[in-house]
Parts: sequence; C-alpha cells; structure tokens
Amino acid sequence: MSQDSDQTKAPTLGQLMLGATGVVFGDIGTSPLYAFKESFVGRTFAADQVHVFNILSLIFWSVMLVVTVKYVLVMMRADNKGEGGSLSLLALAARISHDNAWLKMAIPLLGIFAAALFYGDSMITPAISVLSATEGMIVVSPALKPLVIPLTLTILVFLFAVQSGGTHRMGNWFGPIMVVWFVTIAILGIYNIAQNPAVLYAINPMYAIQFFINDKMLAFLTLGAVVLAMTGAEALYSDMGHFGIKPIRRAWVTFIFPALMLNYFGQGAFVLNNPEGVANPFFMMAPGWMSWPLIIMATLATITASQAVITGAFSVTKQAIQLGYLPRMLTVHTSDRHMGQIYIPFINWIIFFFVCLLVIGFKTSGNLAHAYGVAVTGTMVIDTILLSVVILKLWKWKPILAIPAITVMMTIDMGYFLSTSMKVPHGGWFPLAFAALIFVILTTWKEGRALVQRNTKRDSMGFKEFFDKICDNIPRVPGTAIFMSPIDGGIPVPLLYNLRHNKILHERNIILRVVVEERPFVKEEKRFEIQDLGHNFTQLVIHYGFKDEIDIPEELEKTKYHGVIINPDDTTYFIGKETIIPTSLPGMALWREFIFAWISRNASSVIDYYNLPSKRVMEVGTRIDI
Repeated sequence: MSQDSDQTKAPTLGQLMLGATGVVFGDIGTSPLYAFKESFVGRTFAADQVHVFNILSLIFWSVMLVVTVKYVLVMMRADNKGEGGSLSLLALAARISHDNAWLKMAIPLLGIFAAALFYGDSMITPAISVLSATEGMIVVSPALKPLVIPLTLTILVFLFAVQSGGTHRMGNWFGPIMVVWFVTIAILGIYNIAQNPAVLYAINPMYAIQFFINDKMLAFLTLGAVVLAMTGAEALYSDMGHFGIKPIRRAWVTFIFPALMLNYFGQGAFVLNNPEGVANPFFMMAPGWMSWPLIIMATLATITASQAVITGAFSVTKQAIQLGYLPRMLTVHTSDRHMGQIYIPFINWIIFFFVCLLVIGFKTSGNLAHAYGVAVTGTMVIDTILLSVVILKLWKWKPILAIPAITVMMTIDMGYFLSTSMKVPHGGWFPLAFAALIFVILTTWKEGRALVQRNTKRDSMGFKEFFDKICDNIPRVPGTAIFMSPIDGGIPVPLLYNLRHNKILHERNIILRVVVEERPFVKEEKRFEIQDLGHNFTQLVIHYGFKDEIDIPEELEKTKYHGVIINPDDTTYFIGKETIIPTSLPGMALWREFIFAWISRNASSVIDYYNLPSKRVMEVGTRIDI
C-alpha cells in the first residue's frame, strides 16, 4: 500500500497531541501512584512540613530539569531523520564519530547497553504499574489484600494476550483514557491544594537545596525514590518519530506537566493535613465515594502505560535485528496502514514470563520500587554521554556553552544513578543482571555474524576469476536465479555450491545484497544500487533504514523502473542455510561461540524475514567453522 493512500488526510496537531497523550506519557503519567509515597518509605525523617516541602521541591525541579529541559527541549533536537530513542541516538552519534577510534568503539557499546537496559525497564514497568493500581483496593478494605497479586496476574495475562491483535485495535482508546486520567489527577490535586495552599511554596528550589544541606546522606538516598517521578522520560524521545516533536512538546508543557505537578503537590497538601496518609496518599486523598472509580481508572491507565512499554520493546527489537544485533525473529505486522505496529511473539512472552516472576517475587509495588530506577537512570546517563557527542561534534556548540550544559546534565544524572545504585542489593540487581545478559546476547550475535561473514567471504570467489575461468563453460537453463549474498563483492557461496552439485547456471543471475543503514529510513531514490557485471549477471544492492519494512519481492517489482525486469513466476531464490560449528579457531571465547551457534539454530527463517515466496526458494546448506 502506498504512503499516499495511507495518509489521505494528515492528522491535526490536536489529534497528534491526543495520540501522544495515550502512548508517550503513559509511564510517567502513572508515576504519581507510587513516586511521592516511596520518597518517605524507609526514611528516618517524618512526613512533616519541612520534609514534605523538601520532597516536593525535589520532584518539581527534577522533572523540570531532566524531563522538560534535557529531554523535551534539548534531546528532542537530536533526532535521526525524525526518529529518537537510544538506538537512533547511537546511529546518529556513530556516524559523526568515525574520525575518532575511541569514540567509534565506545559509542556502539554504550548505545547497545542502553537498549539492553530498556528491556529491563519494559519488564518492571508493567509489574510496578499494575501492582500499584490494584493495591488501591487495600485502601478501600484491608481485607482485600490477598486479592492484589491474583488480580494483578489476571490483568497481566489479559494485557499480554491482546498484544497479538495489534495496538491499532486499542489505540483509539489510549488517548481518551489518559486524558480522563490526567484531568482526574489534576482535579484531585487542586482539591487538596485548596485545603492547604501553603504547599505551593515548595516550588522554591531552596527547599531542595536545603534538604541536601541539612540531611545530606538522607537527601542523596531519597533521590532513588524521587527518580520514580521521571520514569518514562525516555519515551518522550523514543516515540517522537510516531507523533513528531511539536505535538509531544505542546502536550507536555500545556497539559501533562501541569497535571502531574498539581497531583504531587495535592498529595503533599493531603499528607500535611493527614500525616497517616503517607502510607498511600494517592488513593487516600480521594473522597470515599471515588475510591472504586479511581482504582478502575488507575488500572486502565497502568494497562495503557504498560502497553506502550511493551510495544516499545517490539520496536527496539526490530531495530536491533535490522542493525545486526539480534537474529531474525517472527514478526507479525498487525496493521495494514501503520508499519510501526508490530507484534513479536517471542519477545512478548519472554517479557510476560519475567513480569509475572517479578510480581510473585516482590509482592508489592514498594518492594518493586527498589528494583526500579537503576535501568532508568543508567539509560539517562548513557543518553547524556551520546548527546554530548552530538552537541560537540554535530551541533558544534561553543565550549563556553557546551561544557557547562553537559556538566550540569551529567551531574544530575550521575547523582540519580549513584543513588539508585544503592538499591542494587535490594532488587536493583535484577534489571542490571538482565541488561548484562541482553548485552552479551546483542554483542555476541554482532561479533558472531562478523565472523561468519569473514569466513563466507573467504570461501567466495572474485568476479574476475569466476567470469574468466568458469562462467562461460557452464550450461544455462531458462529462468532467473537470485542469489542472496551477505558480502560486498564476489560470487556468493550458495551460487558456488549450487554450481558444484547441479553443474548449471540460470539464463539470468542476480546477486542480491540487503544493506541496513544506520538511519531510520532510506528514501526511494536511494534504495537501489544496480551494476551490470556482464555474462547475464547483475549485482543488486537494496538499502533499507533500520525502521523500514523489509520486503524483497515488493522491492524487486520496482527494479523495472531501473531497467531490470524480473518475472516473479520465472524466478528462483537461492539462500544459504548455515550450520555454525564452534571451534578453538581464533574468534570469540568458546562459550560465546556456543551461544551464537544455539541462537543461530533457533533464529527465524530468512524466508519469512525477507518475505520470500517459499515455493520459489532453494536453501543451500553450508557448514561454517568459527
């Protein structure tokens, strides 16, 4: 389907803001359920006026500086052809750092680890969000406490089960649900602020500064809870390709940020008037008649927030696959109109499994809060490092401006990261351990594929040798053969193996290579490289961006505009089916080679990945020792 038919009517700014409200702000929008409460849990200070003002000032200025200034105003300028997120920032920073060997090596590792941390976040967010919503039942009746975990697991089963249907079926509900949610929490905040307007004095940053002057270590440790108010900040940057910079910025400044701050300050006002309410101020500050409607609304909001994080994991996985950091996986396109709406069953159920383990293992949102934050702050630190490269090398800010800006951002991010790192023994180890596992898998696959390509290139044959010594002496059969080649230049191994066993060549032969660029999308006019090699051989290179949809038959239909006419009913595709054999040869550590071989055996078929017609594909088996 052409883009013209898909986009017959461009959405208005208001529609984009509504969509962004439902998708982009779900995670940060549900933080009031637990962020203010957790700031007092386990602390030795009382919920008195001084400390309530301290916490509120910290929350306000943290969100202002990190989310509004860093992400909304600065980082959203660092787009890669309109796309954001850690992998897009990685690709952008990597392209402008080829002249520096140290940066060329360090930047990919940082970007990959940021992506790995995101997977940890995508597991904790559904667990803590849904748990914190269902825990509202305890406020209504403590006797309902035994139902919290079963109800949470039931909601999670539903949430992950509907993923296969596609977000487009639920998408129209996301925006309205979250608009009602933000309006509700804002009204609750205004109602409670009216009971104690003095709480607004906490906007003064001196309260946050005095907290560190007076309490020092306690203030530092409290940062680990305050950071919960900023979870989801990465989504503002990651999802800007779906909605655009302007709708996200406008929605944040005019609606989301004010609603969140009103609710946090309302919780503070409620706790000042009812110190015992610090146990769960979000639900306790609501009038009694509103308890059950608020619980239902909070549950819907947390489902929406979780939905956005899960689909974000699908998007990151797709990008990682096309950048060569993950093997091919079965990917289901759930919408004919929106290419970004995908479902990856393996990722969906892996996340579901670990989310359920987290709920059962940690039992309460308070316990899960100890695990939360480390992945978020780690990603923030990496984003700042990559952004620094962009500021200095791409934007070329003057040092007198760049150095102070980078220093302030890094100081704030490191403060939060060091504070959340204190949670590592109490649950923070989980996202770090999981991120380390994902990092090993990502880097092992990338290095393993490089070893395979090196060996494949060694076993291939140069064009000149093939055409001079072999090509013209082989009988031809009618039809077109397309040989998929992972290497740049040379006769691909599947062609040589086919020649060795069948002793024939087709009348026309096309050597096809697919290249995924370090950019989100590739324009149609830059899609193809076509070279006539003579002897009825053509070399064809198809370029994709890492967010483009790969469909080889669809692209081959377009080659007629470039003088290469391919009849799909008279074409056979030849692909290599590799058997990876770990050896003691120079390469990776042997244990990594075994991991790579196992992943390779379980990767999705190349036929499905390239959308090839299965009845017109010949697989040629090859053994590769690494």
